[in-house]
Amino acid sequence: MTPRKTTTALHGIDRLVRNIETGRFERSLSGLTAAGSLVTAAEIYFEHDKASFGNPWMWAPVALGPMVAAAGIAGVFSKRAAKTLLPIAAATIVANGLQGTYLHARGVAQKPGGWRNARYNLEMGPPLLAPLLVTVVGGMGLLAAILRREK
Repeated sequence: MTPRKTTTALHGIDRLVRNIETGRFERSLSGLTAAGSLVTAAEIYFEHDKASFGNPWMWAPVALGPMVAAAGIAGVFSKRAAKTLLPIAAATIVANGLQGTYLHARGVAQKPGGWRNARYNLEMGPPLLAPLLVTVVGGMGLLAAILRREK
């Protein structure tokens, strides 16, 4: 006697889990990238505004956030955008996050005492690891571009 296959429709969380298990998460991750980039850009704006946008490069992640969000939203609705626009925008914001980490490290070094007074300068200077958070958002966009599309 052979076991019968039962086919049941997947709904809700079961469908989401099944899509993730099979690597079909492109649309969802594109949407999460869009949301994450807007939230991150807003937070960066507030933090850089506190520093009076003293360096013109402080505007770069603020401007890139909405662009990545637009690419992420386009990736939700268009497979072509998810495979072209989104990885370009995501790679750009990853590069900007790495650049920001360098600039923040340089800012810590420029504080009185520099790295010799690291404990104080890391607390009072620019947040050293904060720019890496934007690279996570970019990484989500890059990952979305290589995943398969949900059915």
